[in-house]
Amino acid sequence: MKKTTLSFICCILLAALYSCNVSDKHKPLVAGIQKIVEKETGVSLDIDNSGYAEGSSTSQTEKLEIPATLNGTPEQILYRTGYTASYNKTTKLPNWVAWHLTAANTKGDVKRPRKAFHEDEDVPEPRATDGDYYNSGFDRGHMCPAADNKWSEDAMYQSFLFTNMCPQNHNLNIGDWNEMENACRKWAKKFGDIYIVCGPILYKGKHKTIGSNKVVVPEAFFKVVLCMNGTPKAIGFIYKNQAGNRPKGDYVNTIDQVERITGYDFFPALPDDIEEKVEASCNLDDWME
Repeated sequence: MKKTTLSFICCILLAALYSCNVSDKHKPLVAGIQKIVEKETGVSLDIDNSGYAEGSSTSQTEKLEIPATLNGTPEQILYRTGYTASYNKTTKLPNWVAWHLTAANTKGDVKRPRKAFHEDEDVPEPRATDGDYYNSGFDRGHMCPAADNKWSEDAMYQSFLFTNMCPQNHNLNIGDWNEMENACRKWAKKFGDIYIVCGPILYKGKHKTIGSNKVVVPEAFFKVVLCMNGTPKAIGFIYKNQAGNRPKGDYVNTIDQVERITGYDFFPALPDDIEEKVEASCNLDDWME
């Protein structure tokens, strides 16, 4: 067998191993296999830092919804069936959760699991548990909503992992935040598909925490949405983590504004000219027409 063919096969196998959310303790084993293959074939496999083989269809750089890495922020990338999450072991929260919502994925008959919320054993302890939220006064607020994952049992189950949750004001969770989630599903149906990133906002200073695991309570939340069908457009939203009943227009921000507040670079895989244009302006009417 030619070395290049063997290298290609091994590269795919290694990528598959990583794509299964292999834990940190097993990654040295995979890295060892990679070295052996490279030595025997004389060909570099070029496994990138995200854990995927370079050129793979699941490469982070090919996913429009994945933000750029924010230096200095603890991060563990979690690849799920319906979304990708950046987990922060310090705050016990996701830094962000991103997903590509298609019109087809707004449909489905998968029901909420009987015992829905559960801790994520893919992240180190201490980590958020149901006990942290009990009598805390905060909801277990989804970042990627369960209703966006009715198309798959695995996707639905994973949407209830605590790495997809943040302590959220109850009124916000069932009110304006829920209305925004519904709007995103309508936009996915209307335009065919959209890219969404959302997560907590933590302002400077001391943060409130809940539970024995000290899960941080966000001061606010962001959501950014991109549509590439027709004329590309994007829009951002900022919600304070408090009760309120306001029209969506009151929460609207440009992507540039959300980037300044959060520090993240959203949609970095876009061509520069498109990214600069769509992130500098926002018009809710473009989405509601």
